[in-house]
Amino acid sequence: MMTYAKKIISLWIIIALTTGWPFVDTAQGLSIREEAELADAFLDAVHQAYDVIDDPMINNYINGVGQKIVSVFPTQPFQYRFYVIRQDTYNAFAGPAGNIFVFSGLFEALANEHELAALLAHEIAHVSSRHIADLIAKSKRTSIATMAGVVAGILIGIGGAPTAGSALTIGSMAAGQTMVLAYTRENEMQADQISRTYLQKAGYELSAMLSLLKKIRAVDWFDTSDIPTYLKTHPATEDRIIYLGALLENRDIPKIESEPDFLRVRTRLTAMYGDMNTATRRFAALIERQPDDLTANYGYGLALARGSNSRAAMPYLVKVFDAEPDDPYLKHDLGRIYFQAGDYENALALLKTSPILKEGGPEGLFFLGRSQMQLGHLQDAAETFRILIRYYPDYADALLFMGITLGELEDLGGAHYNLGLYYMKKGDHKTSTFHFKKALEYEKDEARRKKIDAGLEDLIPGKSKP
Repeated sequence: MMTYAKKIISLWIIIALTTGWPFVDTAQGLSIREEAELADAFLDAVHQAYDVIDDPMINNYINGVGQKIVSVFPTQPFQYRFYVIRQDTYNAFAGPAGNIFVFSGLFEALANEHELAALLAHEIAHVSSRHIADLIAKSKRTSIATMAGVVAGILIGIGGAPTAGSALTIGSMAAGQTMVLAYTRENEMQADQISRTYLQKAGYELSAMLSLLKKIRAVDWFDTSDIPTYLKTHPATEDRIIYLGALLENRDIPKIESEPDFLRVRTRLTAMYGDMNTATRRFAALIERQPDDLTANYGYGLALARGSNSRAAMPYLVKVFDAEPDDPYLKHDLGRIYFQAGDYENALALLKTSPILKEGGPEGLFFLGRSQMQLGHLQDAAETFRILIRYYPDYADALLFMGITLGELEDLGGAHYNLGLYYMKKGDHKTSTFHFKKALEYEKDEARRKKIDAGLEDLIPGKSKP
């Protein structure tokens, strides 16, 4: 079976062949503009192939660490963006034009922010050294026929027949396609050399790079199928460990403590996106040993709430909130859990005072609007949902509850219009058409009628859908 990393890199090839993006001569290389153009299509492909975590707290944290490192690099031609993929795998990779991904399994295994920074610095170094651009450009050496075999194999695999897909791909790999599936030893050594310099410039400990590599290598079991993907795509690990060990041999290596922000994010990742039962047992055991540990209480509360046990979760999160009442993300979490437990007054009180209500992700606004609905504050709820739709137009549930709220306010034209948009996003064109037509029956405002007509037109077969 192909590794996930191989699938992603092969997806670059799929994009190139299906969108008409040209391969360039190796001597000429891949230009900055071409790499940037490829990046958006690549990012779409990753989101289709993987569960990329959309959590403001986690995203803001990893991007904060990444941008801290980028800031000490020479001026870069790309805007770097950092993501976490929900998968219990030891892997990380960089895509074209500075899109960098860390798998949740590897993130959870990290001990501190310094190790995360070491990982990101290495991937940034690959991008800044144009290693990825070189790999793509060198694929010109393989015939298009061979490339098409790889593409066919990957597409069949993604389509639900991985065994057949792998068989097709293996034949293609024999023609030398492995050159695009992993960095060279020279690439790795160069990325290490560059990342060492800028990791330290950003204020992180070089020893974290060594502890990171040792941690990944420790998962290398006897069965080759269990070798961490990171080791397959980032070779020469043993040589790199030996070199770093020698470099640090005569240095005083300080003990690195796990920073509170790092611990909070790692805990959230485990509690919200790891295996729920495992997380619940793990944090329960931690609390039994250290009942006042805020990190353990935070994780246990999130894990319980995730398991639809909101009332049981509340005392643990309240304990954390009492100690850290200004944590805006905690306000969102506790507000959501109060709502789910039926305590709408407390949910409203917390969420409406959030300093990051608009930029902190859609859930804060969503549960604020839901709380206002439950308490009969319908005009306030409608305004909250308007803001939510403006800032997060892809958050479909906002349209549903806007429709319900406007219906209770007897704005039937607006109610049916928003319900039409909701069902359109859900792909239920029959129900969407029904609501748009009902909206036209009630709506007298000419500008709003034009919007409804546009919604109906978008439902015509062959038209692009939102």
